[in-house]
Amino acid sequence: MNKNLILVESPSKAKTINKYLGKDFIVEATVGHLKNLPKTKLGVDIEKGFKPSLLNIRGKGDVIKKIKELASKSKQVFIATDPDREGEAIAQDIADIIDGKTNAKIHRVLFHEITKNSVKSAIENPHEINTNLVNSQRARRVMDRIIGYKISPFLWKTLVDSGSLSAGRVQSVALRLICEREEAIDKFIPTEYWNLIAVFKTEKGDEFHAKLYEVEGKQLKIQPKPEMTDKDWEEFLKTNFAINSQSFANELAARIEAKDKFVISDLTKKENRRNPFPPFITSTLQVEASRKLGFRPKKTMMLAQNLYEGIDLGSEGITGLITYMRTDSTRLNEEIVSNARDFIEQNFGRENVPAKPKVYEQKNKKHVQDAHEAIRPTSLKYTPEFVKPFLSADQYKLYELIWKRFIACQMESAVMEITTVLIKADEFLFRASGTAVKFPGFLTIYDETIEDNNDNNGNGGLIPVGLKINQQLELKELKKNQSFTKPPARYTESSLIKELESNGIGRPSTYAIIMGTILDRNYVNQIDRKLIPTTLGKKVNQILVQNFPNIIDVDFTAKMEDELDTIADGNIEYEKVLNDFYEPFSKTLHEVESKIEKPKCDKCGSDMEIKVGKFGKFLACTNYPECKNIKSLKEYGENNSEPEYTGDTCPKCGSRTVYRHGKFGRFIGCEKYPECDFTKVVTTGIQCPKCGEGELTAKRTKRGRIFFGCSRYPDCDYATWKLPKKEETVSEEEY
Repeated sequence: MNKNLILVESPSKAKTINKYLGKDFIVEATVGHLKNLPKTKLGVDIEKGFKPSLLNIRGKGDVIKKIKELASKSKQVFIATDPDREGEAIAQDIADIIDGKTNAKIHRVLFHEITKNSVKSAIENPHEINTNLVNSQRARRVMDRIIGYKISPFLWKTLVDSGSLSAGRVQSVALRLICEREEAIDKFIPTEYWNLIAVFKTEKGDEFHAKLYEVEGKQLKIQPKPEMTDKDWEEFLKTNFAINSQSFANELAARIEAKDKFVISDLTKKENRRNPFPPFITSTLQVEASRKLGFRPKKTMMLAQNLYEGIDLGSEGITGLITYMRTDSTRLNEEIVSNARDFIEQNFGRENVPAKPKVYEQKNKKHVQDAHEAIRPTSLKYTPEFVKPFLSADQYKLYELIWKRFIACQMESAVMEITTVLIKADEFLFRASGTAVKFPGFLTIYDETIEDNNDNNGNGGLIPVGLKINQQLELKELKKNQSFTKPPARYTESSLIKELESNGIGRPSTYAIIMGTILDRNYVNQIDRKLIPTTLGKKVNQILVQNFPNIIDVDFTAKMEDELDTIADGNIEYEKVLNDFYEPFSKTLHEVESKIEKPKCDKCGSDMEIKVGKFGKFLACTNYPECKNIKSLKEYGENNSEPEYTGDTCPKCGSRTVYRHGKFGRFIGCEKYPECDFTKVVTTGIQCPKCGEGELTAKRTKRGRIFFGCSRYPDCDYATWKLPKKEETVSEEEY
């Protein structure tokens, strides 16, 4: 055959690249990873430098066989898996698989964007596999495996009937943040406060709002805490005052309304430059797509993958529209910046082109992996209008967002004029401020804000033109607005990603996975986009924090992320990082294990261990296959609560039945499990309106949302979001 073989991860990516390279190349897709750690055991030799045992993934046999066959007949092999740590690890796995099976020279190539020039340039400039990146990925995978494999059994033991439980290095920290925020909300005590809002009228009839700002030289502030001591309150009142009751608000209002002269004592105008936002990185793209488009991180990354790998643009053929979407760098190459400046001048005018190209520095610079550019369009030829006919509605929305953010980042700053007016009436001082756009700059194309700035409280509202110092105003109305301090806001997926990133936890490729895991495990419910821990999630977090406080910790996890980065940079050894992690981890693990009484096999005296079967978890003898003894988990662990009996008997063996929790929610099972495997779904008692035979039962979607379907499914496919009878609905917490 004597052709060149290119190996990529995605079939759609393979199709795009094949179009650019022609008949001398064969492009084949691995469809993701080819090797992984074993499912049924730890798969890491801790005593031998944390060496992972990587096995061929089940179901990938045909793909591996085909790759070996193609490689054996090829002149050169170009491994072009994704340009990140995961891709580098897959590249190493491929090299290991074809080692000794081909005489071809093996190259590593990186496609940061799937365009004709980029692909050809990468093929012409190959390099070696980056072993530092491979080691970094392996260390991350091993660290995650050790934590999950060693800690998850504690959850299984303690929460016997709670379905498929797991602990993870990053997911558990994310859950901890959500639970701690919920605890803060539960403990929050609201503070009452009042604002006095004056509506002033000029001689010309113009009206504007101003808020009471000072009384006798003391600024109006919210009382810091409702449980303040008398001494704290006395200290607070030295320089501030608070309106914390309706009676005090009425008293002040009466005094103000008795005044007959309201005069402008000060008027200032100040220019403020508002700079454009940096081009997107993975986290900011997920955050903005969530805020503006309502997309979940997983959906955002799926759509971005489509745009990166290539879209069929009709006569233009299959073309990659954006650069690689897993990046934490805001760097841009000089050529695309120059093109952007030309585009801005032609479409928005010379006044919108800055004197120098804008360069953005990352906030968390020490965490940045600068291998890739920011997320941007691959060519300014492909405007949103040009590609719209070829994209789905959601693909278009995301592409337009990326396009506008990129163009805006190279536009001139906006100039805002902030007007502040102070109105005095003896001891009372009111304040009003308003912002006007003097020069829109980048706001012409992109504005990150969503909220309305005009709050009618004298902040951000419209200020009439022509106001002057010493000008007298008429008090048309005085409003008394009661408010209460609000608890901390619950996390959304986007705000949690921001929090993780700001703490140096997680990396571009992991944010969507983290969100998906805590939802899929039923640790968290997503209601009105807010992340609310379930009862199960709170219990899991409590167990982890009580037993592994130093491991499931923000600072410790961030430190480990830093060390994983140093492996990638070649500044620290793989084994050193894993030893730094494992030493405190194993110490904590030993302390926890020493407090737990291990169950013994009543037949041979060996230790019993937790296994997962078709119908859930159970205890099995470690002396298998010599001893095949198995037991129910209900005897295991001092923290197990009394089972919740249904009051019915098992139709198979006559024992009592109990309520259990599985992957898909609550169900009924026999107390003698695993000796008896009887199960039954829990229904609401409401007859199915479609078939009239089954009863409606609560179920969960993959995203954790509850719906109700017929118990006779798949014979009857009736499903509804709401029960026909409201009084018999099942709450999410009960479910």
